[in-house]
Amino acid sequence: MSAVRLIAIRETPLSLDEVWSAVNDPTAGGTCVFVGTVRDHDGGQGVAALGYSSHPTATARLQDVADRIAAETNVVALAAVHRVGDLTIGDLEVVVAASAAHRAQAFEACRRLIDELKTDVPVWKHQTFTSGDAEWVDHA
Repeated sequence: MSAVRLIAIRETPLSLDEVWSAVNDPTAGGTCVFVGTVRDHDGGQGVAALGYSSHPTATARLQDVADRIAAETNVVALAAVHRVGDLTIGDLEVVVAASAAHRAQAFEACRRLIDELKTDVPVWKHQTFTSGDAEWVDHA
């Protein structure tokens, strides 16, 4: 079985249970989960609305990132899901997880997965502030 167990970019709400189930394994002694949520502020301004969009290659790029991390680390399982579309404050925007025999390996792989997702996967954020101003934000 491949260590990369769940990769998705979707418009529907994300599920912690789905990601946990994907990486839960009896051989893993440690599991690390990172959850990114939509916050009500950014750069000192109040956020009123937020939307994510992605390039058609985003899922394939996310798969490449996960495959690379799986090959370079000692993990049992990896999972990553990112939401696109219009989100509200408090919504889950990204969930990544890694399980491994030991906690240090799980933490390392999970951190790499979220960091490399943000730098290598073409997903963009558009936010509207409470002032009415709006901006596109590079995902990194």
